[in-house]
Amino acid sequence: MDPAEYCRAVEAYLCRKNEGHLIRIVGPVFEKVAGWAEQGVPLAVAFKGIDVYCVRYYSKGPRRRPVRVEFCEADVLELFDGWRRSVGVSALDGGGTNDRTHESLPAHIDRAIARLTAARARGRSPGFDARLDEVVRELDRHKVSAKHARGEARTALIDRLSALDRELLEAARNEVDERQRQELRAQADAEIAPFASRMPPDAKTTALDAAFERLLRDFAALPSLRVEP
Repeated sequence: MDPAEYCRAVEAYLCRKNEGHLIRIVGPVFEKVAGWAEQGVPLAVAFKGIDVYCVRYYSKGPRRRPVRVEFCEADVLELFDGWRRSVGVSALDGGGTNDRTHESLPAHIDRAIARLTAARARGRSPGFDARLDEVVRELDRHKVSAKHARGEARTALIDRLSALDRELLEAARNEVDERQRQELRAQADAEIAPFASRMPPDAKTTALDAAFERLLRDFAALPSLRVEP
């Protein structure tokens, strides 16, 4: 996307988040946001970074001033770093950051339960909702043992979380029709486009599949149950 068009899209999105209050992206801020476009930050990732900042900002009480895009930069770039790792393009740009803080296994499961409960409230098909209920109940059982899991027991639990994650993604695939599937594929292709010319064919296919899965996960409001290494 042309950097100017990218900036207009971010400006319009931020305007909506500020309930119609328009803050122009000009001057040094324009250069900053245009830099996101040049790095290949997908618009969906930029929007999600703005959302993350706004949720944190609003949680502190009534707003005192409109949110400015530069306030959201750290969240946008952190999400972009995670996006690059998830679709396998980090190596093309020297890798992502290596200073991630790993949350504990019980905290990871707690967060997953909270997000799955929120996803359940959206009310999709009865079969999908029932599957979410089953996974929440299983995670609730694992939460207690996760506190003391060590060695083989911890490895087995992590493997089970990965298996549940794959099962939920497969259930989410069955929730989308062909039109929605094509739209998600098109979005995945657009996200990968800035990096595609530097990718071998196999790596590009893998990245497209990973981008599609990330978009599918967002569509169904599913957390990742996998534990990052």
